[in-house]
Order: sequence, then C-alpha cells, then structure tokens
Amino acid sequence: MTLLRTYEDLDAWKAAHEFTLAVYRATDGFPKAELFGIVSQLRRSAVSVPANIAEGFGRRAEKELLRFCRISDGSLQEAKYLLRLAADLGYYDADRYDVLRKKADRVGALLGGLTRHLNESVRRNSIGRING
Repeated sequence: MTLLRTYEDLDAWKAAHEFTLAVYRATDGFPKAELFGIVSQLRRSAVSVPANIAEGFGRRAEKELLRFCRISDGSLQEAKYLLRLAADLGYYDADRYDVLRKKADRVGALLGGLTRHLNESVRRNSIGRING
C-alpha cells in the first residue's frame, strides 16, 4: 500500500463518510416512531462502514485492515437493505433513494477495490514468507 498517513487518505473511507453524512440527513425527517427502529439501525450500520475502515487502518497491518474491510462491507449491505425498506415504507421519495443507493454503490465499489488490493498483497506477502 502506498504511504498513507491516516485512514482519511483512503478513497473508500472518504466515500463511506460522505454516505454516512447523507444517511444522517435523510433520516432527519423520518417519523418519530422510527427513531429507535429504522433510524437507529440505519445510522448505526452506516457509521459502522467508515468506523471499521478506520479501526482496521489503526491496526497497522494489511491483514487486519482486510478483515475490517470485510466487516465494513457487511455493514454496508445491511445499510443498503435498510435504505430499501425505508423507501418501500415511503419515508423518502424515489429520487432520494436513488441518490443514497448510488452513494452506497460507490462505497461498495471502492471498498471492493481496496479489499482486492489487500487480498493480493496479503497473499503475496504470505507466499514470500513461506518461500523466502
């Protein structure tokens, strides 16, 4: 991995953070009855995506970052479902859903790229230790 000083240098983290901000804004207008339901669950799953990237980065090992990226992807999939559920319940319109879904898809693409890169690097380093 190129020299990154902080998790904030990762494009996947930047996109995940933007997605989380968008989720918070989108859920501001949800019914009060959902405050401890979908709002809470959706916000927690969205926050988990960049938070796990940051935590994995802080472990200072590619293998650990890879593990936390996988956890982030699981949280992203949960958030995508909750976005769909909220749209189907009419808590926001189709346009807002499309914007949020596109942001989530971008996070997924960047996270997937980072995961593939880390997978290859960990595999390469593992082979080097065995043969070296």
